[in-house]
Amino acid sequence: MVLPCLNEVDALPWVLARIPAGWRAIVVDNGSTDGSADLARSLGATVVHEPRRGFGAACHTGLTAADADVVCFCDCDASLDPGLLEPFVRDVAAGRADLVLGRRRPRARGAWPPHARAGNLALARMLRRRTGLRLHDLGPLRAARRTDLLALALTDRRSGYPLQMVVRAADSGWRIEERDVPYLPRAGKSKVTGTWRGTWQAVGDMRAVLAEPPGPGAGPTRPTRPTREDSTR
Repeated sequence: MVLPCLNEVDALPWVLARIPAGWRAIVVDNGSTDGSADLARSLGATVVHEPRRGFGAACHTGLTAADADVVCFCDCDASLDPGLLEPFVRDVAAGRADLVLGRRRPRARGAWPPHARAGNLALARMLRRRTGLRLHDLGPLRAARRTDLLALALTDRRSGYPLQMVVRAADSGWRIEERDVPYLPRAGKSKVTGTWRGTWQAVGDMRAVLAEPPGPGAGPTRPTRPTREDSTR
């Protein structure tokens, strides 16, 4: 499991305690100054460092550091429970889907600020026009096969990374599924969607992704039989 991390010392104990048994937590420290890396290591996580600031940079470093067949992504701010990824992994491992995404459903006031929700809605509409996918959310909770993700040759290293993953997967003919997940108020302040400026800067990154011309892509390599779930990270 890949967990991009930038100053999340308050959230790490909750997040890491909810990693399913047998999974490896890869915390990608993206320049934390609050001791997040040391805390994550003390709690049993594998810690790798990515000095280039950017959500995509952290996610991709975690992807390359993983060695499991199925790789999961989850924010490290306690807004999403990583334990919710178990059925995602089962669907991917069994060959029922190639990419499973979590559709965030706020469970408390303030969990999803109006400006962040508006930006997400705008992107979902643009994604539909670009790919035909009728998704409702581009949230960070997701699972897919590692080799297939690497074959997408993702290049965005900022806020456009999650969207580029979906766009290139769609261009490659992947079966993309969406599952409802509860969304909780994050611990600490968001580095991206905590302000209107941050939200629309992220939207700008994602607009650039949507403007990319469709490419042939690399279709997913589907197994002939289900993969053992105990190889998941």
